[in-house]
Amino acid sequence: MFSCLKNQLFAVEAYFKSSVVLTFAVPKEQLENLLPPCLALDVFDDKWAFVAIAMVQTTDLRPKGFPKFLGNDFFLIGYRIFVRYTNTEGKRLRGLYILKSETDKQKMEYLGNIFTHYNYSTTDIVQTQEDTYTRIASKKSAFEIIIENSEHEVALPQNSPFKDWKEARRYAGPLPFTFHYDAESKKVLIIEGMRENWIPKPVQIKAYKISFLDSLNLQNIVLANAFVIENIPYFWKKGKIESWEK
Repeated sequence: MFSCLKNQLFAVEAYFKSSVVLTFAVPKEQLENLLPPCLALDVFDDKWAFVAIAMVQTTDLRPKGFPKFLGNDFFLIGYRIFVRYTNTEGKRLRGLYILKSETDKQKMEYLGNIFTHYNYSTTDIVQTQEDTYTRIASKKSAFEIIIENSEHEVALPQNSPFKDWKEARRYAGPLPFTFHYDAESKKVLIIEGMRENWIPKPVQIKAYKISFLDSLNLQNIVLANAFVIENIPYFWKKGKIESWEK
């Protein structure tokens, strides 16, 4: 019964005050063993697969339809792989597979791990805003991102596999769907996210240190793109479950 609660039995809504997403390109062979058998990597140029790190400042997070005063504000960090899934109707869905999630509040860890499969842990998250840069960091998680504050045109990261920002925007998370696979029951949980006015803006990353990414021991990994979106209403539909057979 407790496990069933994790299948997002109700819709959830929030307001994304800010969402910064860094997407890293990795030779596809290195990520294949991290996926369940029902999912396939969302590959670019038949070579690159992608890991996204999203840093999201949410406000008024609550079950959809509840009044705002019952919502909560959280900072969330998510680690996801870009994937594809073919559902029982034969439709190919683009989405994300969850590796790990972090939050700045124990309440979010507790409730998130009861009602979702997002694998939350609580950590210290500090956001510092200066004239020339924004810093998001966690001492406990050995995590630091420094974003350049500039009105000038932003260049793609060095060694990015993309030729321009239009191409890179195809891999700007989050994607419409998030997936979880239960190996025992051979069932797939599909959660669809809905958003408005989603216009990712490229940002320049001055420096980064991501301990969890290092722990995956990935080789030849490169920063492929980085985007920010701000002031977006967002909600997740109730989870949908379907059986999967190889």
